[in-house]
Amino acid sequence: MATIPLLRLSLSPPPRQKLSRSTIVIHPLRSNPLSSPPQLPSLRSNSSLSRHRKLISASYNTTPVTDRLISAAAYFFPFFNGLQYGRFLFAQYPKTLGLILEPLLPLLSFYRSVPYSSYLAFLLLYIGVVRNTNVSRYARFNAMQAVVLDVLLVLPMLVQRIFNPGPHGIGGKIVMMSHNAIFVFVVMCFVYTFGYSILGRTPKLPFVGEAADRQF
Repeated sequence: MATIPLLRLSLSPPPRQKLSRSTIVIHPLRSNPLSSPPQLPSLRSNSSLSRHRKLISASYNTTPVTDRLISAAAYFFPFFNGLQYGRFLFAQYPKTLGLILEPLLPLLSFYRSVPYSSYLAFLLLYIGVVRNTNVSRYARFNAMQAVVLDVLLVLPMLVQRIFNPGPHGIGGKIVMMSHNAIFVFVVMCFVYTFGYSILGRTPKLPFVGEAADRQF
């Protein structure tokens, strides 16, 4: 008869054991139900968010079209006056350079047909744009940089007139090489400043941009 209680004990389900808090095993891929839900780390800190917002807001601050056109037109002034340094290259490559400058020939002929066009353009840029507080600083800076560049382009011609080297010999070769270098420099400055002005960006030439920036 003693086997009956043992048989009952074997057939009855085992008593439930109470697990303590320290013995609960949590699956590594599941969160702990007894703890607060985990907080995901922020993807961006407050400084990075503010910086990102500033970049987004700055991308919408585009330069007005009028300021771009004024700035781009200002650089035609030193470019047209600097074409005189390309006379040796025009003589060597008349077709190539003529084809490149062909779209600008109507504007260049109009500029050369106006009496004292260089002085009028200088006064228009300096008084009408640079010293005009109603114009934006972007257009005023570009106009002043064009004026400073044009003034610097006058200096080589003054040096040539003072020393007056002959067309032949070492003096003639130095004049030809210097004129070619100045002409290439003028073309590169015009392409750079004109392109940046159309895009609404600030073109800043070495030394010339610093001299122009001191005026404001």
